[in-house]
Amino acid sequence: MIKWCLLLRHSRRAYWHVRKIALIAMLTALCVVGRTAFMFLLNVQPVTTILIIITIYLGFIPGLTVAILSMLISNFYMGMGIWTIAQIISFAFVVLIAFLLSKFSIFRRSLILQAIYALIAGFLYGFIISLVQAPIMGIAAFWPYYLAGVSADAMHGFGNLQFYLILGPILKKLFMRTKICVENSSRTFGKNSFKDSQKV
Repeated sequence: MIKWCLLLRHSRRAYWHVRKIALIAMLTALCVVGRTAFMFLLNVQPVTTILIIITIYLGFIPGLTVAILSMLISNFYMGMGIWTIAQIISFAFVVLIAFLLSKFSIFRRSLILQAIYALIAGFLYGFIISLVQAPIMGIAAFWPYYLAGVSADAMHGFGNLQFYLILGPILKKLFMRTKICVENSSRTFGKNSFKDSQKV
């Protein structure tokens, strides 16, 4: 009976891993669709916003995974090149800082602070991607290249701010509900397994 309970516990864990993978796949698809749908607007896309929300409420690994997958998949349609690596590195920094900020409860509870970071992330992304591409273009060309793109970074940042105020509350509810559902189910299953093992 104990072996049966352990087998069921492993099956339940596998089930939640599959659900997590399905959620990451869905969020990746959302980023890809969001990026391609807003292609006609320069640097105004919901991708950065979605990645920040994922990282705050689901963790660093899901945020980074969705960032990598969404860039690789969307660039198959929009154009693949050396810039794809620069985009992934830039989003990795944005995700990492969002993860570190999420450790502070005041940031985690405040939609306004999160939205402000989303705005700053637009400029951060532009700076990092320029820095990563600097060795290719030549170090001397870094500042002219970066400053030429500040207006695009501003559009990116303010676009993030607007998207965050719209998507933040919606995705927060979805992620928190999913997390609570997983935790409650695991806790309930653990208690039942313990009771069953006592009957042996």
